[in-house]
Amino acid sequence: MSAVSRPEKSGRAERPSGRFRRMLDRLSSSQEDLESEELREDAQASGCTRISECDDRQIVKVTGTLRTVTLRPRAGVPALEAELFDGTAPLDVVWLGRRSIVGIELGRKLIVSGRIAMSHGRRVLFNPTYELRPFGKE
Repeated sequence: MSAVSRPEKSGRAERPSGRFRRMLDRLSSSQEDLESEELREDAQASGCTRISECDDRQIVKVTGTLRTVTLRPRAGVPALEAELFDGTAPLDVVWLGRRSIVGIELGRKLIVSGRIAMSHGRRVLFNPTYELRPFGKE
């Protein structure tokens, strides 16, 4: 038997591409990674800015899912606080003077817009305009 020579690869393993690669990636990804990817795609499809790209004092329109909703007083005034996540970074959304808002609940998708502020190293939107998005697939 003679040895069959095979061409050398260029130093890195070739990765399959296309539909098969995406299926393999989805199977090997965690649920959190899949949800984050879906949120990033949703933000891009809706024409919103990614939260990770928002700078201090910038007027933005972002979308994401509410991961937390809490009532926390600020300077003696009631404040409804929520954490919005778009798959890239969290954003604190604060409605001053509100104890609750119908539709603002855990897991809800929103589009919010306003001027970004930085507070203790985190991005914050105070009293944003908002649009509730339907639950589930659209």
